[in-house]
Amino acid sequence: MNVSTTTRPTRRTELLAAGAATVTVVLWASAFVAIRSAGDAYSPGALALGRLVCGGVVLGVIWAVRREGWPPRPAWRGIAVSGVLWFGFYMVALNWGEQRVDAGTAALVVNIGPILVALLGARLLGDVMPPRLLAGMAVSFAGAVTVGLSMSGGGGSSVLGVVLCLLAAVGYACGVVAQKPALGRASALQVTTFGCLVGAVMCLPFAGQLVREAAEAPLSATLDMVYLGVFPTALAFTTWAYALARTSASRMGATTYAVPALVVLMSWLVLGEVPGLLTLAGGALCLAGVAVSRSRKRVVRAVAPDSV
Repeated sequence: MNVSTTTRPTRRTELLAAGAATVTVVLWASAFVAIRSAGDAYSPGALALGRLVCGGVVLGVIWAVRREGWPPRPAWRGIAVSGVLWFGFYMVALNWGEQRVDAGTAALVVNIGPILVALLGARLLGDVMPPRLLAGMAVSFAGAVTVGLSMSGGGGSSVLGVVLCLLAAVGYACGVVAQKPALGRASALQVTTFGCLVGAVMCLPFAGQLVREAAEAPLSATLDMVYLGVFPTALAFTTWAYALARTSASRMGATTYAVPALVVLMSWLVLGEVPGLLTLAGGALCLAGVAVSRSRKRVVRAVAPDSV
């Protein structure tokens, strides 16, 4: 009897995509800690531009060394839309919103994004919405709400801050859905590199602020900005694109629900912010929901005997 090996590449691809998604989630969670630190010295637009410039330089060097060439013409629409809405608009709106609302409220509002990704993905991309994905998203969203409420400070929110975080979530969702078709025509490195450069061009009006603030900012804040550009942007957005090209937008969006749980852990380890029991419970719910949303039913296939 022959042993079929047709499922091995698929299984290997799934494992690589899951690993790439894990790298993305961990680095994006670390970004919240770095943004909090750099935000004391840099305004929202300047921080976004500095982050995108650092990320664009790293990505541009890798793109040139690998000689991947220009993205195909059909991919440019998705690259441009994701660059404007996600790399540009999302980063500025999120940086600005986090200066006006407490961390818990920001995390709660921004986590509407994965739900919007699922809805837009089902409507525009034809993504399948299996019961496990819906159940996992519900559990994770409940965890995000729990984390948000437990971390919220009384009276620390403003209407403008909430609106900015909501707009950031919309920009993130639309950017992800626009990026998905582009990844079917161009490589993850091409889509990420040129999306980052489009975002940087969009943020050029903040160049004057960046120059002035960089001259006065402490070295630690500038290093935080460089870190944001190299790791949560250049590396994490590339691993995200790699994983997104190999799974649905809805499933990838649900994966980002692990971010609040990791932010809680990193704030504990790096900033010494000890989480309460309610925060820990919310983080556990976030991780449990992600596990459910990414699980699949096991299909048992019968193998026919070889013909004689």
